Amino acid sequence: MEVDFFGDIGCWSERTEVHKAACQGQASQLQRLIRSGASVNVVALDSITPLHEASLQGQTLCVQLLLEAGAQVDARNVDGSTPLCDACSCGSLECVRLLLDHGAKANPALTSRTASPLHEACMRGNSDCATLLIAVGACLESYDLYHGTPLHVACANEHTDCVKVLLNAGARVNAARLHETPLHRAAKSMRAEMIETLVEFGANVYARDQQDKKPVDYTAPGSPSAACLRFYETTPMSLQQLSRLAVRKTLGTRALQVTGQLDVPKLLISYLLYQ
Repeated sequence: MEVDFFGDIGCWSERTEVHKAACQGQASQLQRLIRSGASVNVVALDSITPLHEASLQGQTLCVQLLLEAGAQVDARNVDGSTPLCDACSCGSLECVRLLLDHGAKANPALTSRTASPLHEACMRGNSDCATLLIAVGACLESYDLYHGTPLHVACANEHTDCVKVLLNAGARVNAARLHETPLHRAAKSMRAEMIETLVEFGANVYARDQQDKKPVDYTAPGSPSAACLRFYETTPMSLQQLSRLAVRKTLGTRALQVTGQLDVPKLLISYLLYQ
């Protein structure tokens, strides 16, 4: 049975000296506090632990000290976020590695108030963190009630690098949230390069959302994004494009669907095909 921690560890307190030292990267002070018997799992009124504080600020040494002293790696704050979510949001690859090495879950159970670590990485455009999470088995189709999949999030926040990481790893390009696809999000963001990338990976330019609108309906008339989508609507894919798409679908998703793990050789082949 999987156990989640929502502030039920340590004791309740106002923000403590341990929290402050962890947040500000005061490793020497934190070490002194730990040696003097201060709890590393003390929980503030907002359910934030010192490990949350250190992870959110990318304080790698403090994260290491807290973990070595027994900090709960998957503690949840009041919003349900774990320290790994915070490290991914911050974009600290070193902190993400440390947390994963100490057993942090890449796929913590989602709540109605929180997104997955992969969502957080894609929301902030931290593609290196996203790549690492995928390599350890982060779910590409993890679904958040408000944001959809990580691909939806990357498109909505205009992070093309994250979009490419997700697609090359086998993310479903036509996944829908209330009938809205990632391509709808990219069209709203008016990012022609992102639109081209999604279509190259098989995005449906004719998909309609709950407003019965196609992606092109969200672009400004005469804009590069509108021209791009109009072109794809009126121009059939070439044989080369269709072949490349078929190969990507075969190599990029089968291993992930069966094992949930990233197949690096196949990912490399897919990447080379995209170049």
